[in-house]
Amino acid sequence: MKILVIGGGGREHAIIRKLKESPKVDKIYCAPGNGGISKDAECVGISAMDLDGAVAFAKDNQIDLVFVAPDDPLAAGMVDRFEAAGIPAFGPNAAAAQIESSKVFSKNLMKKYHIPTARYEVFSDPKEAVAYIEKNNQFPIVVKADGLALGKGVVVAATVEEAEEAVRSMMQDHKFGASGSTVVIEECLTGPECSMLAFVSDGKAHCMATAQDHKRAFDGDRGPNTGGMGVYSPVPIVTPDELAAMHDIMERAAVATAREFDNDYRGVLYGGFMLTPEGPKIIEFNARFGDPETQVVLPRLESDLADIMLAVAEGRPDDIDLRWSEQWAVCVVLASEGYPGSYEKGKVILGIDEAEQIEGVTVFHAGTAKNFDDELVTAGGRVLNVVALGDSFDDAREKAYEACDLINFEGKQYRSDIGKRAAAGRAAWEN
Repeated sequence: MKILVIGGGGREHAIIRKLKESPKVDKIYCAPGNGGISKDAECVGISAMDLDGAVAFAKDNQIDLVFVAPDDPLAAGMVDRFEAAGIPAFGPNAAAAQIESSKVFSKNLMKKYHIPTARYEVFSDPKEAVAYIEKNNQFPIVVKADGLALGKGVVVAATVEEAEEAVRSMMQDHKFGASGSTVVIEECLTGPECSMLAFVSDGKAHCMATAQDHKRAFDGDRGPNTGGMGVYSPVPIVTPDELAAMHDIMERAAVATAREFDNDYRGVLYGGFMLTPEGPKIIEFNARFGDPETQVVLPRLESDLADIMLAVAEGRPDDIDLRWSEQWAVCVVLASEGYPGSYEKGKVILGIDEAEQIEGVTVFHAGTAKNFDDELVTAGGRVLNVVALGDSFDDAREKAYEACDLINFEGKQYRSDIGKRAAAGRAAWEN
């Protein structure tokens, strides 16, 4: 089987590494890939948003299956294009991808199918949004841009002034372009956050292991939001009742996709949960594998990912069999100095081979490239995902940080407290 993976980050590297384990996979291409992915797949110079180029390449190279990983090409209809060309593709079509690309659509879907979520209102007029905020007497409050905004279109406002500024920035200053022309204003849920991914096909959900991301840039959950600075799986603070409720919600969401999209949601559904005092509630749905959640979930998967992907793409959910390792997985993200703000590129990276000599450690490349001297260098804000498997939570954490110490590049930045809060127990979220 020849597979084309669309994307070029740590998530895609983790997917490719797992696909390589399948005896049914003969060749993997990645468009565009990165400096580290090039060791595990043939990288091709096609951008993730080049729909015509990707389809032409798949035809010319007789690709058997395409995996579309990022949100933008899904929303742009890349899967639709592959399906029209008769090439099986893993991922929802553009209509189904609205569950992520439009927060209004997603919230209305949750309301229609009685999926627990925050109370909300939708506004396309900034004056009406501001009037609603001024009448609201419960803060903090959450303001969300309707469309895709690189994970930055959400503001948790502690005051009326902050909420109004978020509305102005999105709706009048067009900070996120057309994505902010409509906003969702919702109550701020409280509790630990937790993610659950599921393979979805023909209205059936096969849930994966839980994961918990660390979005803030600095230790102690301080600083600006990022794409994710570290993650672990499974999540030790989730109770059996909460886990059962999360499974039920994901299964109900899969049924909703079947009814809304004529059984044509075929890919991954990402449930972003808040473990509230009233039980798990959905913060948002994504139509793809999470990044960096994928980097700790897939290493624990013992089933053949290629088989699963093909079964999903071909609408054979009953052929999906998920088996999981009992090991724990912890990922620490090594970032460029200044991230998520401005940062420099081109810093030489050393020590990855030494880090991967530690038992259970894998380094996925998120933002790397090769320079003219064929040296591995930094090429993004999030540079490397250092993942460790261990027989216990503490074992995995210790291995991950031991590996981080062996990797060096100028300006290396990372959080030193990934998993620390969870290790302290549920009470750590009650302070």
